[in-house]
Amino acid sequence: MARSFGFLVAQVLRGLAFACAIAGSLGIAAIVCIISTSVVMRKLGTPLHVTEEVVGLLLSVSLLLALPMITLRAQHVRVALLVNAAGGVWLRALTVLGMLLSLIFFGWLMLEIIPWFEFAYDRNLKTQTSRLLLYPWMAVMPVTIVLTMAILLARLVGILPEEKEDARPGFTDQSETMT
Repeated sequence: MARSFGFLVAQVLRGLAFACAIAGSLGIAAIVCIISTSVVMRKLGTPLHVTEEVVGLLLSVSLLLALPMITLRAQHVRVALLVNAAGGVWLRALTVLGMLLSLIFFGWLMLEIIPWFEFAYDRNLKTQTSRLLLYPWMAVMPVTIVLTMAILLARLVGILPEEKEDARPGFTDQSETMT
């Protein structure tokens, strides 16, 4: 059975968002390992001098890598008072407006990112203490922003269905807490 173009695009976007989320979680695990190692080394009298820089870079990259999955699952910040009060056509209009504003914001951000990245690349900028090149870390930002924009566009044109509130598992599921 031949799959439709929209279905394939949706699968690719889901797979890329999932890969980014896995990479982001590995970054967070690396942060825990580096900080734990730093604490142990400090107690032994030989502290790691690169901990703050590497942890800062990993944190930034991990947060950016989480962005596509958060957008895919629509688990971003919402004005709950407005969303809960709206219904039917108004809720759909707010959803479309939110996606359009997000696309405009990320588009503007991409216009700012490119010169910033080129500046770091052309000058081979490095971190102060550990002398790590910055542009490989900075390359994550345009990649995740483009993927996030693709997810928003796919949702806007109907390729990706909207996530339903009741379909998402949560930590405080009503059925589990009412025992």
